[in-house]
Amino acid sequence: MTNRTLLFAFLICTSLPGCSAAQAPEGPFVGSAACRDCHEGIYDRWKDTLMANVLQDVDARPEAILGDFSTPNPLVTFDRDDIAFTYGSKWKQRYFTKVGDDYFVFPAQWDVQNETWRRYYPEPGTEWWTAHYPADQMQRPTGPLCDGCHSVNYDVATKRVTEWNVGCEKCHGAGAEHVREPTLSNIINPARLDHVRGNDVCIQCHSQGQPLANPIDGVYYDWPVGYQPGARLADHWRLEEHRLGEETYTHWPEGSAHKNRMQGNDFVQSAMYTKGVSCWSCHDVHGTEHEADLIKPANATCLTCHGPNSPAGPRGATITAHTQHSADKVQCVDCHMPAIARTVGDVNVRSHTFRFVSPVMTDYYGIPNPCTSCHTDMTNESAAAELRNWGAISPWRVAQ
Repeated sequence: MTNRTLLFAFLICTSLPGCSAAQAPEGPFVGSAACRDCHEGIYDRWKDTLMANVLQDVDARPEAILGDFSTPNPLVTFDRDDIAFTYGSKWKQRYFTKVGDDYFVFPAQWDVQNETWRRYYPEPGTEWWTAHYPADQMQRPTGPLCDGCHSVNYDVATKRVTEWNVGCEKCHGAGAEHVREPTLSNIINPARLDHVRGNDVCIQCHSQGQPLANPIDGVYYDWPVGYQPGARLADHWRLEEHRLGEETYTHWPEGSAHKNRMQGNDFVQSAMYTKGVSCWSCHDVHGTEHEADLIKPANATCLTCHGPNSPAGPRGATITAHTQHSADKVQCVDCHMPAIARTVGDVNVRSHTFRFVSPVMTDYYGIPNPCTSCHTDMTNESAAAELRNWGAISPWRVAQ
């Protein structure tokens, strides 16, 4: 591909929301628009995903603001004109403002599911980094605390990016060489990496942890600075530690994620990860018509590998026999991926350990279980007793 074509792709990129000539440095990164000529179908699916629209430039897309600014609220100390970027649109929406070369998150967020304002303020003793930043929310810049995961090629020295949002090169690595001469050998495809490095591409942002090198030039970062797809994430990032029986801001006492953005922390301790399942076995982040960009509807995705005749189970049982619920009333994820990771207010996202949390585990560790979370009239004891009577379920496993 000629330099003229590369320049044309760059100019397309700089016309997109959140991407400008001042933000797109020259070098090995070229921006997602440069990928479209050869991967038009994938690009056109991706551009409408949540990944591609985590941050929205409100000058270009004022309709991206979901919060209700028409009704006064004591939490809202800013107005629409103060907003540079919106962050999020599915569970919650936060609002970035720019001061100098930095962005900051206003201390009010919109609960999208419940359509109400909620305070945004990580309290001391919650996120690990609160011990290293002032208590004032407007002195906590997004560069070290957020932007590395919501952009491509964030430069910690210049605070500049090639592209805002999760662009192609966030998962496939720098693309300039591949754009010039497309071959399989000069671009990263996570599916062609070994199992650890492949999943690391997703875990880099879908996990709680700390960079190994923290602080960097006196600044504490909350994303894996220096990591690029194809490398070992463990050489840059350590996952948040957990001690069995201890409930923390990040973990339930038995080890499952207590908060959002911990899918990776959950997944690496799962039997699925151990057996070689990858993130893209279930999700297509380029975009699908299904919830969470699943490759198929939820139950169909699970039944790709799990079924009555599969060694992976449920062994010898129909879905109805396995769950004691009609197939149109319950999904596999309701029991094996309960919504127990808190994201905002009373809104939770799904666990990714794939463990069934029994009512007995609730008694032991306090972690919510899917039985009594749904059947609120039942106690843990009565729910466990009911499980022991299920013909397709081993009574010896009810306590696990």
